[in-house]
Amino acid sequence: MRYALAILISAVVTAAPTPSKIPRGADGKPDLGGDGVWFPLRLEDMANVPDSKVDVPFLPWAKKMFDENRANKGNDTASRCLPQGIPRLTYTANAFQILQLPNRIVFLYEGGTHIWRTVWMDGRAHPKDPNPDWLGDAVGHWEGDTLVVDSVGFNDRTWLDDAGHPHTERLHVVEKYTRTGPLAMRYEVVIDDPGAYSQSWTASTSIPFRPGVKLTEYVCTGDRP
Repeated sequence: MRYALAILISAVVTAAPTPSKIPRGADGKPDLGGDGVWFPLRLEDMANVPDSKVDVPFLPWAKKMFDENRANKGNDTASRCLPQGIPRLTYTANAFQILQLPNRIVFLYEGGTHIWRTVWMDGRAHPKDPNPDWLGDAVGHWEGDTLVVDSVGFNDRTWLDDAGHPHTERLHVVEKYTRTGPLAMRYEVVIDDPGAYSQSWTASTSIPFRPGVKLTEYVCTGDRP
């Protein structure tokens, strides 16, 4: 039922923001949270969706790995209850919430490992030599009504999406979150990984909002690593 409702709500997505209808906080910035959850539709291949078809600029080894991953889901560490990584967490059909605090924004994800992600908004830079981890180091800023999140410092154990797009530890991800109305948000991501792709590439989609819905308990039952 949750997935069917998400599909219905996705029809409310607008092509461009309507400023007078965007919920805002006391600071005047768009409120990306509120009473409810963001509930993405599952997009297996982030480069092949109706409004965002991309000719992915693979390096040869990355194309070979992508084909192997797509054919063999046993390569997927997420099936063993490990974190799904970025941007994959935003392309799976699991709800998430966004909490806006004075110096940081926190993403709470229902699916995968019930993980959270902190985006620092206090002007700090990335560490010079970040320790690679599952979700990377994230810093953010506002460009008008769009939240821009810049992330580096990823390990190479995740896929970019369910289809199996690989990446290396050189991955640099820039995400743009734009609330286009009370029930919709535009999500755009730029993938820059010279270890796997010959140039940066961009994908985008829309995410519906479900008012009044809460995150639920999620227990991963995959094989242990």
